[in-house]
Amino acid sequence: MALSAFAPAKVNMFLHVGPVGADGYHPLSSLMVFADVGDTVSIQPSESPAFEVTGPFGQAVEDSAANLVVQAARALFEHVKGPQPPFRLILDKQLPVAAGLGGGSSDAGATLRLLRSALELPVQDEMLTAIAGRLGADGPVCLWGRAAMTSGRGDRLAPPPGLPALNAVLVNPGVPSSTAGVYRAFDQAGFIGDATPPALPPAFESAEEAAAFLSYCRNDLEAPAVSLQPAIGEVLETLRGEPEVLLARMSGSGATCFALCADDIEAEGLAERLEQMRPDWWVRRCRLG
Repeated sequence: MALSAFAPAKVNMFLHVGPVGADGYHPLSSLMVFADVGDTVSIQPSESPAFEVTGPFGQAVEDSAANLVVQAARALFEHVKGPQPPFRLILDKQLPVAAGLGGGSSDAGATLRLLRSALELPVQDEMLTAIAGRLGADGPVCLWGRAAMTSGRGDRLAPPPGLPALNAVLVNPGVPSSTAGVYRAFDQAGFIGDATPPALPPAFESAEEAAAFLSYCRNDLEAPAVSLQPAIGEVLETLRGEPEVLLARMSGSGATCFALCADDIEAEGLAERLEQMRPDWWVRRCRLG
């Protein structure tokens, strides 16, 4: 019986965005990977249902009605159609909010996995995936926290290329980046995107090879996000000027950016220097996969 579940940060290695369709959605193509840093969802016995948030970014997600942890639990028990036993869910919020890291979707996925395990609920993987999908386009991929090629609205998944150990540094300048606002700026500015995925090789043999290939890809939301939050551009400019960085790019709709490094020593050195240079930035060394 699991008493906690890890909710890893999602990182878009590239994000190709097509023009908005008749359904009001933009088609996407992305290689999504997951970091070994993230939030944690825990469960405790309780006399009545309860929800609690801790962690440095907990205050931003205290609204239980809007929190995807609470929504995931509610959706799961609507499917099970049985009495909900009393328990307390605790979200340790370590990831910044509105950050392009899929934090809410990953928190929801961790909640679904945790409740199924802890309460021994008779829910198959396929149904758990369907419930996650109803909570958001990133729901299915964030449910399992495994690297995948995504397309459609981000909800169609395919196996990724083989990936080596990818040592990286995540950097957030401490500003929120609204997904809806970034897409609105994308459309209003007339950015012409193309959701066609690149012809990926079967595998990347090294971080250097992966970075070289990915440098020909894009995040089509980067320009509109920077236009709304210039601090994102400052992060990217800083990262792209550092000697350890093989590739620097924004994740999702921002504001978090990532820097790929050749190994963990290079990543550690970069993270330490950034923390000294900009103590106001959120900086985390991590491994992506």
